[in-house]
Amino acid sequence: MIGRIMSLARFPVKGMTAERLNAVELVQGQGIAGDRRWGFARPGSGFDPADPKPLPKDRFVVLLREAGLARLQTQLEGEVLSIRDGDVEECFSLVDAPDRAAAADFVRERLDLAETPTLVRSDPHRFTDVSVVSPDLMNSVSILSRDSVAAFAADIGEPVDTRRFRMNIEVEGWKPWAELAAVGRDLTLGTARLRVLLRTRRCAATEVNPDTAKRDLNVPRLLRQNEGHLDMGIYAEVVEGGTIKLGDVGRLL
Repeated sequence: MIGRIMSLARFPVKGMTAERLNAVELVQGQGIAGDRRWGFARPGSGFDPADPKPLPKDRFVVLLREAGLARLQTQLEGEVLSIRDGDVEECFSLVDAPDRAAAADFVRERLDLAETPTLVRSDPHRFTDVSVVSPDLMNSVSILSRDSVAAFAADIGEPVDTRRFRMNIEVEGWKPWAELAAVGRDLTLGTARLRVLLRTRRCAATEVNPDTAKRDLNVPRLLRQNEGHLDMGIYAEVVEGGTIKLGDVGRLL
């Protein structure tokens, strides 16, 4: 089954906006370079910078709990993180401890958080939602079928923005829901080969409109009611590295 790669993205800071890409070089056993490399850990999260380990997503400032996070537009260039909320924008050096603290203060103020989080680095791990499940899943790539989203939107009679699902790769042209039946099978994206590990179970983060930063569509409930499951998208591990570009073929084998 053949589709086309329509979107490539990484999320340098967990929970924040995507950085759109034109091409990605995938390496065997690794996810997209720079994806979920940083995160704003909540007070008492248990994160230890001397011994960093994967943590559950609720230990971070994420859309699951803070819908307003969708307002904060981020860009990471080298080691400089810019965060913009409307007309207010500030830049922070991630190699400078005071700047990291200032970034955390900015996020607390803009989101009106009760406590100040800590901006932490994930290396040698990634702060993916499934990082606590297994190393393979932590280093997986997330893939969304636009045709499945379109079928879901038709079933509920509402438009559904694919950005709600915050996936690395969006493919168009597959039969709706075919990717969910591909667990354990291989697929190719450009010149890379991947193996599907898991269906992506959706949570309340998908309720947030990426434009308005408001909860306006109960995606998990609607998936359950209309499709009989809570899944949208898949996780896949890279078994053979290669280059993938916008417009490349995505083939379910």
